[in-house]
Amino acid sequence: MPPTRSNLSSPSNLVVMESLLNTKWVSTAASIWIQCTSGASYTFGIYSSVLKSSQSYDQSTLDTVSVFKDIGANVGVLSGLLYSTVTTSNRRSGVNSRPWVVHVAGAVQCFFGYFLMWASVVGLISRPPVPLMCLFMLVAAHAQTFFNTANVVSGVENFLDFGGTIVGIMKGFLGLSGAILIQVYNALCQGDPTTFILILAIVPTLVSLTLMPCVKIYKTTTFDDKNHLNAFSAIALIVAAYLMLAIILENIFSFPVWGRTITFVILLVLLASPVGIAAKALKEEKDPLERYHQIPGEPDQTTVGSSSGVDLFRDDEDDEKDMNLFQAMVTVNFWLLFITMICGMGSGLATINNISQIGESLGYSTMERSSLVALWSIWNFLGRFGGGFISDIFLHKGWARPLFIVITLATLTFGHLIVASGFPGNLYIGSIVVGICYGSQWSLMPVITSEIFGVRHMGTIFNAVAIASPVGSYVFSVRIIGYLYDKVAEGEGNSCYGTKCFMLSFIIMASVAFFGFLVALALFFRTRCFYRQLVVRRLRRLSIS
Repeated sequence: MPPTRSNLSSPSNLVVMESLLNTKWVSTAASIWIQCTSGASYTFGIYSSVLKSSQSYDQSTLDTVSVFKDIGANVGVLSGLLYSTVTTSNRRSGVNSRPWVVHVAGAVQCFFGYFLMWASVVGLISRPPVPLMCLFMLVAAHAQTFFNTANVVSGVENFLDFGGTIVGIMKGFLGLSGAILIQVYNALCQGDPTTFILILAIVPTLVSLTLMPCVKIYKTTTFDDKNHLNAFSAIALIVAAYLMLAIILENIFSFPVWGRTITFVILLVLLASPVGIAAKALKEEKDPLERYHQIPGEPDQTTVGSSSGVDLFRDDEDDEKDMNLFQAMVTVNFWLLFITMICGMGSGLATINNISQIGESLGYSTMERSSLVALWSIWNFLGRFGGGFISDIFLHKGWARPLFIVITLATLTFGHLIVASGFPGNLYIGSIVVGICYGSQWSLMPVITSEIFGVRHMGTIFNAVAIASPVGSYVFSVRIIGYLYDKVAEGEGNSCYGTKCFMLSFIIMASVAFFGFLVALALFFRTRCFYRQLVVRRLRRLSIS
């Protein structure tokens, strides 16, 4: 009998509709969209010039503001602590809906940080002193860690057996978000960076507040999880390929307004496609009506294939194995991971911070340098996505995940040597190698953290390890690259040209990356037995589901 208007609105069917919306597939799609607008800190280059001119900053002052951007975007311990606090109390129930608290905290910071910067630029408020502007930037960038923590950790909890894949997807879309927001700028702002600052205050805030009710934790494992995650992965690759094509064409041709608008509309259509994946996954779920033949208020104890039921096959001892931040920090594994991230993330971030100046010293044109900077987000995405996706495949074949940090740091060593060499076209090859290896650290580190130290306090611990990125970047950018560049620079503007400008700096960073490779190798050997046991538990759980 076909459904009528009356039975569609009946209480039982409303319950069914609500159950369809309350699934981990809708949660994943919502998290992806939030990630797509979360990387506002990656767009600093768009509005830095108007910030500098409107506030009468010199370059040194602007760089100081930029440092607070990096600190805010990378030091996310508070977001991890908040996530652990609001999700722990009902962790053993079937559905945990409290990640929205973390999204609200991020949305508030995002809006006020960027709105106050915009108000300063347009003169709505009197020009703030530099320390206050640094605070605005810190708060605005710090919002990114709240969005990222809520989406990444809830994703790992929803797909514990495929943590690398889901972290790669979430981190990958965050890496692409800078390029996505720049497309927003090209389509809507017509070259006005002041308007773009206001958009950064409004768009990520509205997207997060609108979609946060959908981001929840569902403790289940189903057989088809990997297939549907692969579909989300395919969408990520398609979006990345489209953005790369758009970036290249925009650097070659000057698009009219209608051309930029069409480019943006096509991007929106591609970004809407996760809804199709979620809908397909829901169709393959068990009939949701069966879930309601149970005692009201009790979690469903009969379904494993449902994404809103309780997974009976998780280890009861999992919560006992979870460490908090202080327990993790007294372990050798924490500091081995932290050191490897200083070597990998720190040297990679230092490379992108200086890639334009490196290109200038080697005689690259302005358009070539712009293309290198723009395409970095694509290589960064491929590393973030590929590191999680590929490591998941090999993990289920018995390979310990830290081995992939070993491989990427060994490859990063050669990437830095390529940049140091200075041969024609070296930056094209070097930026690809360094960008992919750098990005991979951002997907490998969080999931390794969840596996070694547990999921309960994952947000706090991986954000503590992530502090290695700005620490390493400061050491390599200021104490090594900046210091050695100034020693060989000469002439007007304290400029330098030729391979001598950066060769020694990148040879040093290659040596540091090799040291990180040795430290990662030690972490691999220390965790081999643990990962053997982990693989056995996951394979048993997947065979049951």
